[in-house]
Amino acid sequence: MATALWIAHVHVTDADAYGTYAKAAGPVIAAHGGVFLARGGRYVQLEGNDRARNVVARFPSVEAAVACYHSAEYQAALTHAKGASVRDLVVVEENA
Repeated sequence: MATALWIAHVHVTDADAYGTYAKAAGPVIAAHGGVFLARGGRYVQLEGNDRARNVVARFPSVEAAVACYHSAEYQAALTHAKGASVRDLVVVEENA
């Protein structure tokens, strides 16, 4: 089974609320096998919408990443990000 990347592009509008989300979401992502590869580091925007926070996590599979997103624990964490950010999130299967 191929691994998958969870890729989020985020514009944070409320740093305190988003910080609460990030603290709650990190352990949930790890519990589903997610490992952070990039988390808000340096980036260069070449095309599209510029969002200053970019997060990439590797999961064991697309299914694991999607299960994480839909889990009750992640959805509870996500309530802190809603209204505190504008986000795009995609899960992409890695090529072997």
